[in-house]
Amino acid sequence: MKSYHKISILALLTIMMSGCLGDLEVEPIDSNLITSANVYKTTADYKKGLAKLYATFALSGQQGPAGQPDIAGIDEGFGNYLRQYWNCQELTTEEAVISWNDATIKDFHAQTWSPTDVFIGAIYSRIMYTVALSNEFIRATEGNSDPDISKFHAEARFLRALAYSHAIDMFGNPSFVTEADLPGAFFPEQISRADLFAYVESELIAIESDLGAPKFEYGRADKAAAWMLLAKLYLNAEVYIGEPKFTEAITVLTKVFGGPYSISDDYRHNFVADNNTSPELIFPITYDGNNTQSFGGMVYLVHAQIGGTMSASEMFGTGDAWAGLRTTSALVNKFDLDNDARALFWTDGQSLEINDIGVFSDGYAITKFRNRKLDGSLSESNHNVHVDTDWPMFRLADANLMYAEAVLRGGTGGSRAEALSLVNELRERAYGDASGNITDAELTLDFILDERARELFWEGHRRTDLVRFGVFTGGSYLWPWKGNVKEGRATETHRDLFPIPSAELGANPNLEQNDDY
Repeated sequence: MKSYHKISILALLTIMMSGCLGDLEVEPIDSNLITSANVYKTTADYKKGLAKLYATFALSGQQGPAGQPDIAGIDEGFGNYLRQYWNCQELTTEEAVISWNDATIKDFHAQTWSPTDVFIGAIYSRIMYTVALSNEFIRATEGNSDPDISKFHAEARFLRALAYSHAIDMFGNPSFVTEADLPGAFFPEQISRADLFAYVESELIAIESDLGAPKFEYGRADKAAAWMLLAKLYLNAEVYIGEPKFTEAITVLTKVFGGPYSISDDYRHNFVADNNTSPELIFPITYDGNNTQSFGGMVYLVHAQIGGTMSASEMFGTGDAWAGLRTTSALVNKFDLDNDARALFWTDGQSLEINDIGVFSDGYAITKFRNRKLDGSLSESNHNVHVDTDWPMFRLADANLMYAEAVLRGGTGGSRAEALSLVNELRERAYGDASGNITDAELTLDFILDERARELFWEGHRRTDLVRFGVFTGGSYLWPWKGNVKEGRATETHRDLFPIPSAELGANPNLEQNDDY
């Protein structure tokens, strides 16, 4: 079973507020008051604190699925980290539309969002919440010689780096705090995108030796997770800092390939209730129907894709159909629907073209994520609403495609022959044989962009990919309803970054808005 240990957010916030007393080395007079001086007594206590950091990506509060939110002011389901990260990465692209009218949700696909957008504010707050809790845990574990706690310390630094990497990608120039900034009343400074890139890069390199070996414990960050995140930074370095780092990407990806990972024989194995047994997953965000309950995250992704003539119970192992998410013809048309096993589209009762985004039957539905096991049996927890399916944040197939792209973009230390072999490994799985393999002449950057869509659709990569290829905004690549026009239209290039939320600007005079917002 996959679960998180629970620790009271009140306890964690009390620790954060009491940090300024640290150098006095005092115990509280009230023995019932929880501070960093008494909350961590054993290694198990520290592991529970670490579990809360992992849970910030999956859950939204202390009670589950709602009732004691981490952050006030937004519905817990809406405000969930993974849910909002997915929306920012997928609803803004050709890969996904949503039929609902929740607040400004349709502005994502239309690319018409503003600095007051509640969902953009939610993901910014979740990022900074993860950073804040990680900072406190890092302070509490700094210098501890226990080998387990030393590993916990490195994992917390990884999780903070992961959150900050999302800030680099989506916001560019966020506020910046580390464990060196003790709790108290102050306005955090704004950091430049280039400086934050350098910081995250240095953190990932520094913690490598302290992280566990690949696959030392499922669901925890290990060396391979750090290599994947570092490779992601390097692959996008030209966007982030104006400097190519494709050679560096190849170097760390080579380490990944030396690990205990392999491409699963069945593509679907990565997206089902027992995907924890897939040999391909490198770093997941874990879910358990009994112990990690939220109306965001994987519950959102499983339920919101079900509607129309789809059977929630028989196909997906759940009782709910939320009838929200579909895809556009721009994604569908990239597939060989007759032969490519990755084409997980539901067409019965669905039209290919979208005349009205608000109508679920407009646009093909997706059947990618399921709360049944690979063999079709019920999930381990067999919960009617909450799911056991984990989020595949990093998996080996992505490493294959990153390597090929880095080689094509001029990175050294790799080879075209290896790049071609890695791409065709994925296509042989998709086609069942070598009939879908490509030749060296067909291995181009345009092909890689489309192949990433085929292999990784709905896995939270698409916006970043389109920005890196220079086609997320502007008019060189149009898709249905881009710019809120059925045929698609050119959009403003400043939308390659999201705005710093207006509420953040109002609260912190050190922050300046991203250009043209």
